[in-house]
Amino acid sequence: MTVTPPGQRERLSPNQLAKQEQIVEAARQVLARDGLAGCTARAIADASPLTKSAIHYYFSDTDVLVDRAMAAHVTTFLDDLRGVAARHDDPRDKLWAVLEAYLDAFTERPNSAFLWFEYWIAVSRADHPEAIEAMLRSVTELLTELLADVGVIDPRARARALMSYLLGAVVQQRVRRRPFATLREEIESLCLP
Repeated sequence: MTVTPPGQRERLSPNQLAKQEQIVEAARQVLARDGLAGCTARAIADASPLTKSAIHYYFSDTDVLVDRAMAAHVTTFLDDLRGVAARHDDPRDKLWAVLEAYLDAFTERPNSAFLWFEYWIAVSRADHPEAIEAMLRSVTELLTELLADVGVIDPRARARALMSYLLGAVVQQRVRRRPFATLREEIESLCLP
């Protein structure tokens, strides 16, 4: 994700920061509803209490706004997954609950899968892979924690393999939904002792 230049956020007043966050939240809504192509300054202004000129004032580069909105989506997604984990005491129960919630999130909201992949393609074409890397790293870190708690050998490597599996499973589930029990068997053979 594009990083705000050093000092830029510090120069904004609390009111300006609040307006910027309103814009990011509106962009999140538009992205979730209309995808990347539909995330225009006009659509964002229509989804927020601010004008199109205010959008341009706070975000002269729409790509920066999209990066921030996608980062906010990932943060919310990870917070939700951590909330699922917190409801369980047993490390294995935590892992399975999080993995099922991960896959269910994309099954219940198929547009979110399209959005993630669409975004990844766009930033790859723009030679901006650090945005994808940040997203993958944040999810992989959660998986690493969960796998370490279960006691697997080399949890980071297995988390990366599991992340790759999950990305493929999201696509496959869109084509042909399989029960989580089936996916669980595959995951167990992939990354659990």
